[in-house]
Amino acid sequence: MELRVNLRRDDGIAVIIAIAVIAFAGEVDVYTAPVLRDAISKVLAAGDKAMVVDMSEVSFLDSTGLGVLVGRLKAVRMLEGVMRVVITNPRVLRNFQITGLEKIFTIDSTAADAVAAVKAGA
Repeated sequence: MELRVNLRRDDGIAVIIAIAVIAFAGEVDVYTAPVLRDAISKVLAAGDKAMVVDMSEVSFLDSTGLGVLVGRLKAVRMLEGVMRVVITNPRVLRNFQITGLEKIFTIDSTAADAVAAVKAGA
C-alpha cells in the first residue's frame, strides 16, 4: 500500500491568506492513515489554518482514514480555520455519504474550486 503526499501553497492575491493544498494519491487505510494525519498535522503546526485536502487521486479510503480526517477537521476548527476536501472517486465519496460525513465536510469536485471557495470566504 502506498500513499503519496504533495503539498503546495496557494497565496491569494486579493486576500492575505495562504491556502495549503495537500494532495494525496493512492490508498488510505489502516497502514497509510498515519501519513495522512501527519501531513495535515504538519501543515497546522506550520501555522496554516486554511487548507484543501485534495483526495482526487485517492482510490480507496477506509474507516481509519475517515477517522483521521474527522480528527484533523476538529483540530482545524479549534484554530478557527477552514478545511475543504476534494473527492472525485465515487467509491470514496460513497464512504462519506454512508457515514453522514458529507454533512460535516465541505466537499468539492476540484482543487481549484476549493481554493476559490476558501478565497471567497465560503
